Amino acid sequence: GTAALIWNEIIREKVTNFIMNQSKEQRILNFVLQNAVRGDPCSVVDTIDKYCSQKEWAMNVGNEKGLILDKTVEEAKPSVALELGTYCGYSAVRISRLLKAGARLLTVEFNPEFAAIAKQMIEFAGVQDKVKLLEGPSEEIIPQLKKKYEVDTLDFVFLDHWKDRYTPDTILLQECNLLRKGSVLLADNIIFPGAPDFLNYVRKSPHFQCTNYPSHLEYMQVEDAMEKAVFLG
Repeated sequence: GTAALIWNEIIREKVTNFIMNQSKEQRILNFVLQNAVRGDPCSVVDTIDKYCSQKEWAMNVGNEKGLILDKTVEEAKPSVALELGTYCGYSAVRISRLLKAGARLLTVEFNPEFAAIAKQMIEFAGVQDKVKLLEGPSEEIIPQLKKKYEVDTLDFVFLDHWKDRYTPDTILLQECNLLRKGSVLLADNIIFPGAPDFLNYVRKSPHFQCTNYPSHLEYMQVEDAMEKAVFLG
């Protein structure tokens, strides 16, 4: 798995970026703009999956883990959802297409280039009314959610950013009183590249009830899993 990632993420990507004079993320967006149906979030998701499974690997959730994400969102029926790590907007589009009328998703992205791509992806998918993209570090944005973004509590949180931020950001969500009894956290990539500190924290905490969903790394046959942690109050 590590060797495949090094090949895809470092060697192949840098060579292609140099030859084409654009980033992989821009190529993914261009492929969607040319091949997906505007205003159709399912078409956008399917088109990204097609590109990343056939042309260039990218760190989206992917379709296999995407089904776990879908099921969790459908069960949680969130009015207010938070995503940490927007990347190209794949999971923001995927989550927003399942939100009930009047519900909203706040998605946080630290990288300005990724945020710019994701914004276009979200608008092309036609879900911009449901999704608000917040640019900056999660540790700065989480404490602003109540006052600046009028969040009372979060019904659903998707963790898919830097793995070493999973635990501190979960603690921050608790300290800022953003979780209520029944709030659902879903964390991606807990096996590969791995988030052992987070697993240790939520599984040992009396405040969380955990469920593990074995799966594979997006677009690869590398073992991975997602972890659902329901806040018990």
